[in-house]
Amino acid sequence: MNNNMTQSVTKSRMTKAAKITRFTYLALLVLALAAPAIGLYPVFVMKLLCFALFACAFNLLLGFTGLLSFGHAAFFGSAAYVTGWFVKSQSWTPELAILAGTLGAGLLGLIVGAVAIRRQGIYFAMITLAIAQMVYFVCLQASFTGGEDGLQGVSRGKLFGMIPLQSDTAMYYFVVAIFVLCFLFISRIVHSPFGQVLKMIRENEPRAISLGYQVDRYKLLAFVLSAALAGLAGSLKTLVMGFATLSDVHWSMSGEVILMTLLGGVGTFFGPVMGAGIVISLQNLLADKVGSWVTVIIGVIFVLCVLAFRKGIVGELQAYIQRRRAAAKVH
Repeated sequence: MNNNMTQSVTKSRMTKAAKITRFTYLALLVLALAAPAIGLYPVFVMKLLCFALFACAFNLLLGFTGLLSFGHAAFFGSAAYVTGWFVKSQSWTPELAILAGTLGAGLLGLIVGAVAIRRQGIYFAMITLAIAQMVYFVCLQASFTGGEDGLQGVSRGKLFGMIPLQSDTAMYYFVVAIFVLCFLFISRIVHSPFGQVLKMIRENEPRAISLGYQVDRYKLLAFVLSAALAGLAGSLKTLVMGFATLSDVHWSMSGEVILMTLLGGVGTFFGPVMGAGIVISLQNLLADKVGSWVTVIIGVIFVLCVLAFRKGIVGELQAYIQRRRAAAKVH
C-alpha cells in the first residue's frame, strides 16, 4: 500500500514537473513572438537564436553522444559561406541557399565524422580541430569566399520568391520559426530509440557494443546531424547579418560554442540556449565599453561558473530540483 502511494506521489510530481517545463517553454515562445512589439532589437535576438541553434546542435553531439568536437566552426562557417555565395553570386532564393548550406555542412560532417569517429577522447577532438583548420585555410585562400574580406552585402531576398525578408520583422519571425522547429526536432531525436542508444553510448560504450549495436554508425549519424544543424545556424546567421567572414570558420568560434554549451549545461535541452544568451548578451553589452577585454571578462565568468556550477546553470538547477524531490520522498 505504501509503495503504491509512493509511486502515485512520484508520478504526480513528475507530471507536475513536466507541466511546469511545458509552461516555461510556452512562455518563452510567447516572449519570442512578442519581442519586436515590446522593444527588443530584432537583429540582436535573431543573432542570439542563430547561436543558440548552433549550441543546441553542438550539445546533441557532446551532451547526448559524449563526443567533444573542437572543429564545429567548420560546419557553421562553411555553410555561412555557401549560403552567402549562392545568394550573392547565383541569385538563389533564401530557402534554397539555406538548404544548400545545410546540406553542404552535413556532407562535410559525413567526411569529417568518417575519419574522426575511429578515434576517441582527445584524439577525436584533435582530428576535428585539424580538419577545421584546413577548412579555415581553404576559406582564406579560395577566390569565391572573398579571402580576408569575406562575403559582404549578402541580400536576404524573397522567401519562395514571394515573401520579402528585407524587413527585420519578417526575417525575425522566419528565424524564430526555424529555431522552434529545430529545437523540437532535437527533442524528438533525443527521446527517440535512436537517442536512447546515443545516451547509452555516452554512458557505457563497451556495453552498447556488447549488446550488438553498431556504435560507429550511431556516432557517425549523430555527428552528421549535429554538423547539418550547425550549418543551418551558420546559413541563417549569414542572411541575418548580411555577411560571412573568416571569424565564422576560425577555431575561436568552436571554442565559443563549447563555452556556451558548458555554461548553460551539457546534456540539458535549454542549457545551450541560456549559455548562448549569456555570451551573446555580454558581447553585445560590453563590446563598446571594454573593447577586446570582453573576451577576458567572459573567460572569468566562465571560470567562476565552472567552479560554482559544475553542471552548468540549467544542469545545477535540475540537480537541485531532483535533490528536493528525493528529500521530499524520504519524508
